[in-house]
Formats: sequence, C-alpha cells, structure tokens
Amino acid sequence: MIPRRLRFRFTSSTNGLIMASDTISTLNYFLPPSDGSRPYNIVYADSTTGKPTRNWIDDPHNMQVGDVRGKEELYKLDNAGFQYGREAAKHTSFLNNDEIEREYYPESIDLIKKVTGASKIVIFDHTIRRRRPGELDNHNPQKRQPVSRVHVDQTPTASTGRVHRHLPPTEAPSLLRRRFQIINLWRPISHAAVDWPLALCDFRSVDFEKDLVPVAHVYADREGETFGVKYNPNHQWKYMKAMTPEEYVLIKW
Repeated sequence: MIPRRLRFRFTSSTNGLIMASDTISTLNYFLPPSDGSRPYNIVYADSTTGKPTRNWIDDPHNMQVGDVRGKEELYKLDNAGFQYGREAAKHTSFLNNDEIEREYYPESIDLIKKVTGASKIVIFDHTIRRRRPGELDNHNPQKRQPVSRVHVDQTPTASTGRVHRHLPPTEAPSLLRRRFQIINLWRPISHAAVDWPLALCDFRSVDFEKDLVPVAHVYADREGETFGVKYNPNHQWKYMKAMTPEEYVLIKW
C-alpha cells in the first residue's frame, strides 16, 4: 500500500536533554467518548457543515521524537513495526492516478517482495497528500493533506475485512488461514519531508490492550475500523530527519 499518513507538525526545541537532531512535537492523541459509547468517525462530509463528524476529541501532548538517521538498522518491521530503506522510485510525478497504478504499483510490489519475502502482494489503494495551508480537504481525494492525529489505519478486524474485500472469494478463506500483513509504503514526493515529516511510534513501547481503542470508520456505503491511540508517556516516537524521495519507509499495520 502507498498511503502517506501519520504526519505531525514538529516544533523547534531548546531542550538540552535531547540530541540536536531530535525534537519536541505536539501529538494529538485520542480521548474516547466520556459516556462510554462506541467511538466513530463519519468519513463523508456532513450535509450541513460540510465537515466530517466524530464523537471523540483530541488529547494533545508534547512528546520527544528521536531522529533515526544513521540508526535505521535498529528499526525493523518485526520489532518496531516500521523499516527504512533507500531505493529511488522510477515513477516520480504522482499526479495522475492511472499512471500511478500502471507505473508505481508494479515497482512497489517488487520492492515490498524484496524487503519482506512475501509471495503475493495486493495493492488496494493509494493516497497522495500535499500540504496546503489554510485549506480543508474534507476527504476530497484531490485535496488530501497530512493527518495531524495519532492513529493506526487498520485493526485486526479491519485487516481481515480487507482480505475479503480486495481478493476473490475463492482465494480469501485459504489466504486467511496463513500469515498475512498489511504494509504501508510511504515516501516523500518531489522534495525532502522537512515541514511535515512522518512520525512513527516504536511498537515495543505500545501497550496493545490499554493504548489502542477501535474506532468505527463510517463511509457512505460501508464501515471500516481504525485504532485511536490513547496517550502513554512511555511511547517512543521516531522520525527520519529530512527524508528524501529516494528514501522510503515500510509500516506494518
């Protein structure tokens, strides 16, 4: 998969206890509904306000975010849940969806197979995000901006649903009896990601039972499920400073 997600604004810091390339950032965590009801996002825009709706609120916290540049080998899909690499994409424009599917999908499949050893790759969507200060995207595919909220794109339930949705019904049951993963391939486009770099949380610092809360993701024609992430001071956040288009990161959901 190719979506560009989990991006957070970074602020400068004069904290003498962190490395020069590390930083302090305000991360918007998830605070569940106070009445104990099931959290939800309505993804399509409300007809009155023109904005998506939800029944939970952001819970901002300042967190240290460490720069992994030069230490990338310490972070792998099977320990941290993400893995950096360097391989320039042949497709570089990312302006036309048909061209992306025709040119970038095949090279992405080859890259993920090479890194993970997977025998079969199915790409089910892509998201191009470009920073446009002052604009609202309202989930308009042509105006998607960085997501400034801590989240996980897929729960285990949603991951199983993706297999059923995107693979033939004759294949899905047998594939679900074996190991499968949903992996996001993320890379900057056109220039280094300096203004809105991608922040990732080392899974080893996450309490799966306490920190992650299923959130219904309600579309006009279907329902998915993501994880909202509650604040935990033990979370270890990482990023790669000035990540370039020749670099990529794989993220395991």
